[in-house]
Parts: sequence; C-alpha cells; structure tokens
Amino acid sequence: MPRLSNYVLRQLVGPVALFTFLLTAVVWLSQSLRLLDLIINRGQSAPTFLYLTLLLLPTLLVIILPIAFFGGALYGLNKLNADSELVAMSAAGYSRWQLAKPVLAAALIAMAFCYLCSVYLMPLGQRVMKDKMLDIRADIGAAILSVGTFNTPADGLTVFIRDLSPDGQISGILVHDNRVKSRPVTYLAQNGILAQTPAGARLIMLNGTIEESSKDGAHLSALKFERYVFDLDQFASHNGEGRREAAERYLPELFWPKFTRDPDPKIRNIFLAEGNDRLAEPLYCLTFALIALAAITRGRRARGAYALRLTMSALLAGTLRIMGYGARGVGATHPAFDAVLYLIPLLGAAAAIFYISDYRPWWLTAGRPSLRAEPAP
Repeated sequence: MPRLSNYVLRQLVGPVALFTFLLTAVVWLSQSLRLLDLIINRGQSAPTFLYLTLLLLPTLLVIILPIAFFGGALYGLNKLNADSELVAMSAAGYSRWQLAKPVLAAALIAMAFCYLCSVYLMPLGQRVMKDKMLDIRADIGAAILSVGTFNTPADGLTVFIRDLSPDGQISGILVHDNRVKSRPVTYLAQNGILAQTPAGARLIMLNGTIEESSKDGAHLSALKFERYVFDLDQFASHNGEGRREAAERYLPELFWPKFTRDPDPKIRNIFLAEGNDRLAEPLYCLTFALIALAAITRGRRARGAYALRLTMSALLAGTLRIMGYGARGVGATHPAFDAVLYLIPLLGAAAAIFYISDYRPWWLTAGRPSLRAEPAP
C-alpha cells in the first residue's frame, strides 16, 4: 500500500507544478508590465526589471498556489480514474481513505509552502521592492541620461541632451521647468556635466542662456551665463519612506503594530484583516484537496453524472475562494468578521469529509420511508 500511495503522490505533483507554473507565468507577466513604465522612464537596465518582477512572485504564489493545487489535484485524480487505476486499486483493497493520504500529503506540502510565502517571503519581497523603487525614483540623474530623446523624469521637468561622451561630458543641453504654468523657464547650454554631490544630483551647465516667460508668454527675458548649477534633487520623489503598508509587514507587526501616535482605527482593522487572511489563505489547499477527492471518488460513474460532479466541485471551490475575498473586505471594517476567514475553508473541508464518508444528517433522512423489509403477517 505505501507503494500505491507514493505512486498517487507522484501523479499529483506533476500536474500541480505545471498548473502553478502556467498560472504564475500569466499573472506574473501581466503584473510586471506595470513596472515597464518606471524602468524605461528612469533609464534602468533589464536585470533591474527582472529583479523587481521576481520580488512579486511570493505575493502571486499566495493567491495562485491554492487554485493551482485544486486544478492539478483534480486533473491528476481524474486521470487515474479515467485510466481505471482507481478501480484497480479499490479491487486490491486500497480504500478511499487510504487514497486520501497521498492527496492530503500533497496538500500539506503546498500549504506549508504557501505559509512560507504569506508569512515571510511576501512581506520581505514587498519591502525590498518598495525600497528599490524609491531608490530608482530618487535617482533622477540616471533618468535624464538618454541621448537624443526628450525625457520627463518628474512632473514639470523636461530634459534633452544631444550627445554624451564616454568621459561623462554632455553637449547640447535643454532643460524646461514648467512647474509654474504662468512662468515657465527654459535652460539652454552648449555643454555640461552631471555631478553627484552629498546634497544630491546636480546638473552643471556651461555657456548658455536662461529664458523665462512671464505674463502668459507676453514677455520673454533672457540671461546669459558661463556656469549654472541646476538642482535635480528637488524633483526626486521621496514620498512613502515612512509607514509600512499592510502587505509589507510581518505577522507580529500586523497583530501588534507600533505607532508613534494614536492610529486611525481603520488602519488597525486593515492590519488585523491582513494578518488573519494570511493565516487562513493556505487552508484552502487542504479544503480544495478534499473537494477534488470527493468529486472523483463519490457518486455515480455515469459520464453525465461524473462531468456534472466535476463542474460542481469547480464551482464550489470558486465560490469558497470568492467568499474568502469578500470576508476579508468586510473584516477590514468589522474586525469581528475576521473569524469568518477561517470558517469558510474549514466548513468547506468538513462538508467534503461528510460527503466522502457518505454521512447523512438526521434532518435529511427524517420523514423518508424505511428501506427495511417488514415482517410477513
């Protein structure tokens, strides 16, 4: 029997891994596209883009892994059933609950990895990605070193450079400062250099003019200069360096947060909902394993009934997952509702166990005629 259990476990690992890879690849690609704008506009490299997108994987796996496990488990068990291997196992004395052992073992492995992602890897990845993105936004000097194009590294700032020599010398510089709409300023210089100082990035322009428009363009003043230092650090984005968001916090920081001042009760409720959701979400792996097992091993084997059972199991799993997302949203405003986050997967698992064991509550059988034969008069 242990050989059969190992065989069933091997038959489940492959489909689960494939479903996880495919779903993660699709969602990862769609999520990584929103980083392209930042990477391109800030002049970052392809390895930086790959590094940022890899930091998204733990967050995606927390959502994808239970769904991928259900699809893989349903596919693997259905393949065993379609090849009549489950029938042969049953004829050899391999009971339904013995079949459940490798399925639940695979679910526990997936659940453990899901807990690892939700408790540790996800907040770690979110923290590192946020800090990296803040560094990229603050590095405004790298954003303007794109030769022959008009760059807009910040709102109200447009920079154009004609040529950049290997030693860092810049020629043909145009800087347009349009933060004050009624008085835009344009800087033109023959050459210059980009310098990183302790106070931040500075663009040193040589031999140029400053053209300032006033009175909505009715008056234009020009000033020639031999050397002018333009402060680029004023355009760097430093927002968001303070409080950590809920996705960036570890579990102790969600359940017992430390605030420098009295927090908004809404923020505390959001943290509690996030923490409870992280603990409840991996439980769906166990619930989905039992639902897949119930759909394959119970009920009539007629083709129509079997297909209907598979469809209903998929609808049930999807409904439970949607209810979990809804409960999280309600829990963010009503903390007492956080207990429902655990009840949804646990009740789903209990219902699947009752179905597999052919349990019928008394209130379903009450009033039905007895099937026992009556004694002859």
